[in-house]
Amino acid sequence: MKEGATMSCYDYTVTAQDGSEVSLKDYEGKVLLIVNTATGCGFTPQYEDLEALYAKYRDKGFEILDFPCNQFANQAPESDDEIHRFCTMKFGTEFPQFKKTEVNGENANPLFVALAAEKPFEGFNGLKAVVMNRVSKSVDKEFGDKAYIKWNFTKFLINRKGEVIARFEPTAKMDDVASAVAAIL
Repeated sequence: MKEGATMSCYDYTVTAQDGSEVSLKDYEGKVLLIVNTATGCGFTPQYEDLEALYAKYRDKGFEILDFPCNQFANQAPESDDEIHRFCTMKFGTEFPQFKKTEVNGENANPLFVALAAEKPFEGFNGLKAVVMNRVSKSVDKEFGDKAYIKWNFTKFLINRKGEVIARFEPTAKMDDVASAVAAIL
């Protein structure tokens, strides 16, 4: 990417749950919400809100791209198939779920590195902010300058041009996420 250029999600290829490569160019022209998730996290119930958001807007060109991650307190230790079964059975998720990935460290998925560079962490908000600030410090120590994502259920909102327009930490109200999605559809 050229210096000063805005990143485009369409420049990235990710790994599908079945191991095949998927170009994000396949989602060109859609509004995307890219999320790193976990099945055993205090924020896991957000799957219900995410699925409701997906059901409401998918016919308007909205996609949620779910990337399970086990880098935060071992909260997604299951296989990709087990994670998928859990999400579909417990929360009825229908949005695309990709292969479990790393979002921090030397092996971080380049997509998440770019997303976080485009919209860096600005702090947690809400009632859980104090706890999350304390917890995320351990992640920062573990990954140093490669601690791009602070916790599970960090969400990046992408416009129809493939540009990152917002970052929502897991402590953000899902109503705020829904409003932001609706505003750009």
